Amino acid sequence: MMHRFWAVARQPFTLDLRALALLRIGTAAVVILDLAIRSTDLEAHYSNLGVLPVGALVEHLWTPYQFSLHVSSGLWQIQAALFSIATLAAVALLVGYHTRLATLASWVLLVSLQNRNPLIGQGGDDLLRMLLFWGFFLPWGRVWSRDAHRSPPVTDHTYCGAASVAYIVQLALLYWCTAILKNGLEWTHDGTALYYALSLDQLLLPGGRLLYPHPKLLQFLTFATWYVELLLPFALFIPFKVSWWRALVIGILAIFHLGISLTLFVGLFFIINFVSLLGLLPPAALNWLAPQLNRHGQRMIKWRARFPAWPLSWRIHVEQAQPFSPVTRRVAYVAQEAIVIAALFYVCWWNIDDISKPGRWMSEPARWLGYLFRIDQHWGMFAPTVFKDDGWFILEGNTEKGSLIDLNRNGTPVTYAKPRAIVKLFKNDRWRKYSENYLFIDHAWMRPYYCNYWLRIWQQANRPQLTRLTVVYMKEVSLPNYHASKATREVLCDCVPQSQ
Repeated sequence: MMHRFWAVARQPFTLDLRALALLRIGTAAVVILDLAIRSTDLEAHYSNLGVLPVGALVEHLWTPYQFSLHVSSGLWQIQAALFSIATLAAVALLVGYHTRLATLASWVLLVSLQNRNPLIGQGGDDLLRMLLFWGFFLPWGRVWSRDAHRSPPVTDHTYCGAASVAYIVQLALLYWCTAILKNGLEWTHDGTALYYALSLDQLLLPGGRLLYPHPKLLQFLTFATWYVELLLPFALFIPFKVSWWRALVIGILAIFHLGISLTLFVGLFFIINFVSLLGLLPPAALNWLAPQLNRHGQRMIKWRARFPAWPLSWRIHVEQAQPFSPVTRRVAYVAQEAIVIAALFYVCWWNIDDISKPGRWMSEPARWLGYLFRIDQHWGMFAPTVFKDDGWFILEGNTEKGSLIDLNRNGTPVTYAKPRAIVKLFKNDRWRKYSENYLFIDHAWMRPYYCNYWLRIWQQANRPQLTRLTVVYMKEVSLPNYHASKATREVLCDCVPQSQ
């Protein structure tokens, strides 16, 4: 009887190794894409000449438990070298070459990178970090990997262990905590949250413009969003018809995040959430997908055959490697399961404290583990209410000839009229997130760095020289019933060339 009970209880936490392989490939691909986007701002976001020098980071945002290789130097060239190493580790993870080592290296370098500039982070970064953390313990390199070619063929594609439990619970925590933290009346009573979200021109995309004029539809979608986030994760723990429930979860969440991507400018957030669902794919979907992938795999093998074999020394090293004894493997397995269970307990503890009242259940001394391994997390997207302060930036430069130009619009004459598409003023979502943090009073210390950075790069270019740069925010508060306050000019920072 007990055996039958455990067999049923294991069903919601049993994953397909092929799904885990896709989760690995997708996670690695997102890491590479993230690095590619971030690399376009090496100097601006990660060097001492940018918007957050190392000294300012340590003084205002650092905790004694954090680590970051990227803080070791303020030179953009060193950052470029670390980006290159991270890319190589992510490529190794993508192809499944020394998968566990590649996962560890990718996680360490991602944590290091995120710690270097928390002012440009968003919720998707927490999820990507946790995918790599739990991925280290998951057997996501057992199939469809370079490592699999050096191991006996897999006859059973099912896997159930502490890591699979942690992965599924982590996904559920994401949506549960997001819903619980959305406790404002506009989510739970008025149904106006999406109206206010789409009123933010800094985020609004064309899909959002189509929905915005329909208040009844927005109200329905607001309540639908809240109930999906609150109730849908329970389907992951139903012990019967597991494949059917997972297909339902994947389908609804895929539509959900697709809708977000078409309406709001959220960077890689929706892509990371798409990828996080790959590990849930049921066997039926993988049985159809596997032949398609195998055909592409055979083509890659034929392409690889055109090149010389791996060095002889490497082959000898692999052939001479002796497997661990059964006792050693058993001890390592038990130790890993214990570590995962402890980490999962800590993550649940952290989230319970976050959704109740920070510090109520977890004291500050207990947080060091979360900060050190970056398993700290906060899922407060548009919570508890949607941000109402909207507007746009003007980098108002005074030229030597006395004219005013806007550096944010390539030096065109300053105009205070509202741009048709504010979102186009941001190079990428990292800059949009930075500008959001730039507005907070608690972050007033960061304003001179941004102002001086823009002034310096403008002066270095062959453009009209400036005598002063003023960072102006045209503040426009979103009001009920499709109204907005009149835009007001707020001066956030002034700076002059250092020679003056």
